[in-house]
Amino acid sequence: MAEWICFLHAPRENFAATMTEHERGVFTEHFARLQRLLADGVVVLVGPTLGPVNTGIMVFEAPDEETAWQIVRDDPTVVEGITTPELRAFRLSLLRGRD
Repeated sequence: MAEWICFLHAPRENFAATMTEHERGVFTEHFARLQRLLADGVVVLVGPTLGPVNTGIMVFEAPDEETAWQIVRDDPTVVEGITTPELRAFRLSLLRGRD
C-alpha cells in the first residue's frame, strides 16, 4: 500500500474564520467522511494549518495514484468546488510511537 499526502487549499485567506453557512455544512460532511476513512484504516492523519492560510492536510494510504485521486475527488469540499486539491506521493519515514 502506497502513502499519499493531499493538501486541500482554501479559497481565501482566513477561511476558517470567514466560512459561510453553506461552507460550514460541507465541512461537517468532510469531517464525517474523514472519520469514516480513519475507521476504515485509510487515513493516517488529518488536520488544518492554522493562521491566515488554512490548508487541509491528509496523509492516507491507497494502492495506486488513480485510487488516491478518487479518494481526494470524492471529498465533499472538492465536489462542491470549495477547496483545490493537490496530491503527492509520500513516504512516511518517522512517526512518534512507531518502531
